[in-house]
Amino acid sequence: MTGPPSRSRSRFWLNSRMRDWTTMPKAELHFHLEGAIPVPTLWELIQHHGGDSVVSSEAELIEWFTYSDFAHFMEIWTWMNGFLRDYDDFTFAAEAVARHLAAQNIVYVEAFFSPSDFRHHDLDPRRIALAIRTGLDRVDGVEVPLIVDLVRDRGPEGTARTFASIKDVADEAGIIGIGIGGFEAAHPPEQFEGVYREARESGFHVTAHAGEEAGPESVWGAIRSLGAERIGHGIRSIEDPSLVRYLVEHQIPLEVCPTSNLRTGVIAHWDQHPVRRLVDAGVLVTINTDDPAMFDTTLAGEYEILENRFEMDETMLKGLSLAAVDASWADEATRARLRSDIEHWWAAV
Repeated sequence: MTGPPSRSRSRFWLNSRMRDWTTMPKAELHFHLEGAIPVPTLWELIQHHGGDSVVSSEAELIEWFTYSDFAHFMEIWTWMNGFLRDYDDFTFAAEAVARHLAAQNIVYVEAFFSPSDFRHHDLDPRRIALAIRTGLDRVDGVEVPLIVDLVRDRGPEGTARTFASIKDVADEAGIIGIGIGGFEAAHPPEQFEGVYREARESGFHVTAHAGEEAGPESVWGAIRSLGAERIGHGIRSIEDPSLVRYLVEHQIPLEVCPTSNLRTGVIAHWDQHPVRRLVDAGVLVTINTDDPAMFDTTLAGEYEILENRFEMDETMLKGLSLAAVDASWADEATRARLRSDIEHWWAAV
């Protein structure tokens, strides 16, 4: 099989479940902390800051998280971030996110945060990072190292300022890497070669959103100009067979976020999503939620989609669950523990 099941066959698969994915210990590598704030928590923040004329209830907030395209999603992202206005908000939100992760048996997450998105509130990126760490550390059962999203829309100078501002608190805040999100087509990877070089030389891991909104040339740029160890999304790599071969040969992981791609309009229908073709080609694919609260998804739900809509069998799904560990930036002891826990789950159920 080279693609998702037909409509008639999918009805059978959608009515059957191989596993209860909520019970599996899970790791995730492409996860934006701001986009993961649980709806009740976000609604509490909205009320705390005096409410909003756009939404008047949690139900309306859920409906508000519907997008016509990627640009519209980014508009809602900016609106939502307007309710993170002081450092206590970040601690409050981070703790709620961590509790939600632990409740889903997601035990390891490398989480993006975007401090430059809050410059209009005159908030110090270093203090944002430390406030987030305070909230995360209040919750047992989940480990959450941080990745700074430099936000490519800030341009080379803006991203360099953001990186410089967080370097001296990286150890204290648990920051292990950098990435760039934002409008990919308007800000190609080559613009950020300098800040990525500095980050690598300073000992930070590096990833980059590429091959989501823009095509394979963006992925090539992230690899060649930025030295990206992983590619955020990367699904449009499928359009270039030579790139697919390169990803396989060099085992460069893709941080694939299926529901996100559908909700932002990057793909129009499930039958267009290349996740199965990428896996079949031997690409090192990891499965992620991106902005789970904003996309009304969970990591367990993403595995259900792979099982049901794309007819992935037990071997493929087990491989994907372990790929998130292998592609992580955790130390060897942590990877060994995570792998053992996941292997034990597969052997027991």
